[in-house]
Amino acid sequence: MIGDRVKLIRKELKMTQEQLAQHFGIGKAALSMIETGKSGLSTRNKNVLVQDLNVNPEWLESGNGQMFNSEPDFTPFRLRTDNSLPMQSVPLYSIEGTAGLVPLFNEKEETTPINYIHIPNLPKCDGAIYIVGDSMYPLLKSGDIVLYKQLQDLDSIFWGDMYLLSIDLDGEEYITVKYIQKSDREGYVKLVSQNPHHADKDIEMSRIRAIALVKASIRMNSLR
Repeated sequence: MIGDRVKLIRKELKMTQEQLAQHFGIGKAALSMIETGKSGLSTRNKNVLVQDLNVNPEWLESGNGQMFNSEPDFTPFRLRTDNSLPMQSVPLYSIEGTAGLVPLFNEKEETTPINYIHIPNLPKCDGAIYIVGDSMYPLLKSGDIVLYKQLQDLDSIFWGDMYLLSIDLDGEEYITVKYIQKSDREGYVKLVSQNPHHADKDIEMSRIRAIALVKASIRMNSLR
């Protein structure tokens, strides 16, 4: 029954009924009726599953084949200690909508994602945002999406890895993605760019207002 498969998809993506109902644009009660077979799945919502959630249309209709299509185009940045999840639903946030990284991290439970990203075989991520700027080009470019794992304090830094940072510059929040290395100056860290046209910069650790480890990136390639 297709309702059973809708429920399996939701469970595999670790989504609540409220989250999947939001994707469909329906209420939780209406989704419950679909999952129990009391109501059919509309063509529109079939397209949501196939196009937005990467569900294999053949499996959705018949149960034959794999539940999901091939993996999306993304680059993981792994640690040896990472444990991958078969599938997860990562919330995609708008920095403009939350007025910065610090409010997003401090009030995450009150922030509504603009969408969800569904990626298999990736370590646990807390969220994702679009990036701006070219300091990490060509590895990352403006418009790419980075998926991150929030850090609670600077003692958890892995030196040399890539981080999403909020830095206080004269009262203004500056959001950037950089490699973090040890600095020769006490109380400072060195921010290193991938782009050779951007010089390395030492900043005081006290200026870092929020920090997250970058776990993966997604690049959107369009054909014209």
